[in-house]
Amino acid sequence: MKITWFGHSCFVLDGSKRVVIDPFVPEGKVPEDVDIVAVTHGHGDHFGDTLSFSSAPVVAVNEIARWLQSKGMTAEGMNIGGTIEVEGVRFTMTPALHSSWLEASEEHGFYGGVAAGFVIRMDGHVIYHAGDTGLFSDMNLIRELYHPDIAILPIGGRFTMGPDEALMAAEFVGAGTVIPMHYNTFPPIEQDADRFKKMLERTTDIRVQILSPGETIEI
Repeated sequence: MKITWFGHSCFVLDGSKRVVIDPFVPEGKVPEDVDIVAVTHGHGDHFGDTLSFSSAPVVAVNEIARWLQSKGMTAEGMNIGGTIEVEGVRFTMTPALHSSWLEASEEHGFYGGVAAGFVIRMDGHVIYHAGDTGLFSDMNLIRELYHPDIAILPIGGRFTMGPDEALMAAEFVGAGTVIPMHYNTFPPIEQDADRFKKMLERTTDIRVQILSPGETIEI
């Protein structure tokens, strides 16, 4: 499987299927040729260009999925703790400590259900994308239940946990590799990812993979 970071919280998982998570790209364009779209919550910097994927099913919390269905899109609704399979890819929706507001237009918006993360299982790999979240101790259960290979964690602070909390989150989740996200997109979430990497790798056996926008790793 290949994992590509397109900036902020947008990742593409390339395996037997091509999955895009949170299709908001700060600079550039969201990939169009995907099989499945996964949306962690309704904020514009995560929902992004979801409406442009007219032919790919969208996996999202029930409130967002129902709104997408009303727009004529194919959407699979689910909720915290649930697991569904879409085109052979398994999605488990995990908690996230955050808010969610679906920005339907510049003038209007509405409650978008709870914010969430995803455990995604494809081709024998387990990827945990935490979404926007603060630290919570039940991340230990994600380790015990799903044994992720890769944990994609926010480190930006202010709207999510920052680097210090993400250090503990990484230990709770227990993945061998952590990829930081949701930082340096805007001034309020500027962080030193190299410092986060040094601190985590100095105190644990966990490796940190810092990606540049557009960069791909293979697992």
